[in-house]
Amino acid sequence: MNRADRLPNEFSSDGVEYRTLGELGTLYGGLSGKSKADFSDGNAHFLPYVNVFRNEVADLNDVFPVTVGGDERQNRLAMGDVLFTSSSENGDDVGMSSVVMAEPEAPLYLNSFCFGFRATEPDTYLPEFARHLFRSPAVRRQIVRTASGVTRFNVSKSRFLEVRVPLPPIKVQREIAKVLDEFTELELELEHHLQAELTARARQLRFYRETLLDFEEQEDVTWLPLLDVAAIGTGSRNTNEAIAHGKYPLFVRSQEPLASDTYEFDEAAIITAGDGVGVGKIFHFIEGKYSLHQRAYRISPRSPAIRPKFLYHFVREDFGRYLTMTAVHASVTSLRRPMFEKYSIPIPSLVDQDRLVRVLDELDSLDIDLTIRLSAELAARRIQHGFYRDRLLTFAEVVA
Repeated sequence: MNRADRLPNEFSSDGVEYRTLGELGTLYGGLSGKSKADFSDGNAHFLPYVNVFRNEVADLNDVFPVTVGGDERQNRLAMGDVLFTSSSENGDDVGMSSVVMAEPEAPLYLNSFCFGFRATEPDTYLPEFARHLFRSPAVRRQIVRTASGVTRFNVSKSRFLEVRVPLPPIKVQREIAKVLDEFTELELELEHHLQAELTARARQLRFYRETLLDFEEQEDVTWLPLLDVAAIGTGSRNTNEAIAHGKYPLFVRSQEPLASDTYEFDEAAIITAGDGVGVGKIFHFIEGKYSLHQRAYRISPRSPAIRPKFLYHFVREDFGRYLTMTAVHASVTSLRRPMFEKYSIPIPSLVDQDRLVRVLDELDSLDIDLTIRLSAELAARRIQHGFYRDRLLTFAEVVA
């Protein structure tokens, strides 16, 4: 029997007692009776919704100011409290938990879109055990069933108090929490390692691309305005015209294209966002039929002197630099046709363009393959972590 099988029943071979949350403690609400002016400044702080949603352990430094009068009856957070989000647009995300692992150094309150659970007996649960228990699948499934709604799901407090949880001995709680904390730490270390590897590889590949596409010192390479070699324009479609599983791609201003059953263009083109956060950052390459958003631009080569895929690689690599050099303000939030028309591009020989396209496509493939491999490695580790977490938090119920 491995450690994951042994620990839950090591000190409770006959099972453990299960109790409802209503039997174990009480619920309290977040801030109430507050106006907008109370949050402009304040003499105290509160924990925001996102802090609770994202963190198994409440981040006591991620707080916002609020004014709380001396005669107000507001609920303060205390070490050991388990905080829950009370609503969500997605039913599966409702009731996410976050544990207060340390005593707040100053009065700290909870936002009005969350609620807290406080055990009647302080030694019912160790906080380090509770952080894992209340995010375990067995408990999460019960919590999700306490919510109802159509466009937004809200937790029923009365049903929430009927959620049943195991009560293992403190010694078992401590040992299980120790093992799960080690798993979490190993997962974070792996994530940081993989992210560092991705960052290093991205920097290396970017250097290669910049070097391959640097034509400044090549005297035999002609430079021409983009207007001289390509058709430039926008589409006429809106995002709400997209349909699921459409036959043709509908390029909008985001990284992921949508779909449509009709098309506007049939050509080779570079697509980029005309405004928003994707300006100078998002580029697509298409050969064939597609539709285009009215605030997205198409650059379609019309000259036999330039390969469409070469133009894609160069624009993707260089256009952001061009915007930075020509921008009046610190950032460019929208593009206009003249900005494209004046953009100069190099025209190396077709032989050189074909060679560069082959190399640059290979670099892109390497980048994608590495991202997939490292992401799969991290996903596998998370599955392993989840498997052992579930085993460690599964207890036989004591027979009365």
